Amino acid sequence: MLDNLPIRKIIHVDMDAFYASVEQMDHPELKGKAIAVGGGGARGVVAAASYEARKFGVRSALSGAQAKRNCPDLIFVKPRFDRYQEISKQIRKIFHDYTDLVEPLSLDEAYLDVTENKKGNPSASLIAKEIRDRIFNEVGLTASAGISINKFVAKVASDYNKPNGQKTVNPEEVIPFLELLDIRKFYGVGKVTAEKMYQLGVFTGKDLKSKSLEYLEEHFGKSGAFYFNIVRGIHNSEVKPNRTRKSLAAERTFSENLSSEIFMLEKLEHIAQEVSKRLNKSKVSGKTITLKIKYSDFTLQTRSKTLPYYISDKDLILEVTKDLLYQEKLSNSVRLLGISMSSLNNETSSKKPSKPESKTVSVQLQFEF
Repeated sequence: MLDNLPIRKIIHVDMDAFYASVEQMDHPELKGKAIAVGGGGARGVVAAASYEARKFGVRSALSGAQAKRNCPDLIFVKPRFDRYQEISKQIRKIFHDYTDLVEPLSLDEAYLDVTENKKGNPSASLIAKEIRDRIFNEVGLTASAGISINKFVAKVASDYNKPNGQKTVNPEEVIPFLELLDIRKFYGVGKVTAEKMYQLGVFTGKDLKSKSLEYLEEHFGKSGAFYFNIVRGIHNSEVKPNRTRKSLAAERTFSENLSSEIFMLEKLEHIAQEVSKRLNKSKVSGKTITLKIKYSDFTLQTRSKTLPYYISDKDLILEVTKDLLYQEKLSNSVRLLGISMSSLNNETSSKKPSKPESKTVSVQLQFEF
């Protein structure tokens, strides 16, 4: 049970294989076929895969070459981000017909707080169904949804009946739902963390719930408190319509490995230009510049520097990036370079995180989901 915690009605809407589904909608000849949005060349990377392709183990971030080996009949389609943004705006317009408390996470997913909504509908489950029906009828795509008392549980639930389904976790069902869940299904628990938890004998939410706060902080540092709370259904983050952007970045994967810093400078100039363009478009500047280097053996390295002032000018970004590049000798040839800007001047001082709570929620049965 969950005592003295805010009971909200939160919906997490997640489009099904968004980029790939848009391509199949716009190109009927691709419907029912295994497609991957991204590059199929030696250095290509899959940005999204249709469900037909996923059956063969094709997924986002997989190299194009490996994806083709997994699925020889795979069709590669070049991404059209302008089109995806156009569709995303149509979908968000539907969201705003129900509530102004909409927090987009990306082009294809968002949180909605419908505790009080424009339709006066007390059932979050019915609102989610109506939104999904409208997306299908007005846009032509399918979406899945999770409905529960907070963002974390709603996010986990949206993946439960994918594709084209929804899952409601009522207040009294939250703890049993989380206890039975495989730890890999917990949002915020990545592959590496899941493996570490497995080694510690933590396979399900119930296993995680049996661990003390001290134990989790000992093994997972600051994240320990987060794991301690979420498995108890405690996640008080509100739906924030205007999420503060914390960083801006651009990166490039090269067709051939680069082995000398001299060859990288021209590439970095173009990347710095793109970062500067994005900063100016968002009307922000940043203090922290991070150089991302991915070597030919796929090991990743980052080098950062924080300035005493904000910058957005390309030449200044490039100057700092050069210093970072020459900061130490490269350990191998390079396949990818990226530049990111953080510590942006749109950030406000955040509240200190609340201490972990072990309270449980008394269920209000009249609260309709």
